Amino acid sequence: MPPDTPKLTARHSDTLRQIFAHPLSHNVEWHAVVSLLQAIGQVDEREEGRLAVTAGDRTVVFARPRHKDLGAEELVEVRHFLESLGYGAPEG
Repeated sequence: MPPDTPKLTARHSDTLRQIFAHPLSHNVEWHAVVSLLQAIGQVDEREEGRLAVTAGDRTVVFARPRHKDLGAEELVEVRHFLESLGYGAPEG
């Protein structure tokens, strides 16, 4: 994790593990991802349920998934954003 990151809770660490799991996890809940994103950056709700997430100098807009769990494409999008911030699967 980046050196200047906020301390993540055990629940956030579990969510990171799910996001970075190989093969892709198919039960990563949207509300858990939103909670993680709120812990690492600024989250602003936009029209049609979209969320704008700003962390460091990066901003990305995520569309709310149709179901409570993220699909593979949505999960990869979140993973790429987190990787761009220096995050990866927590050790241990």
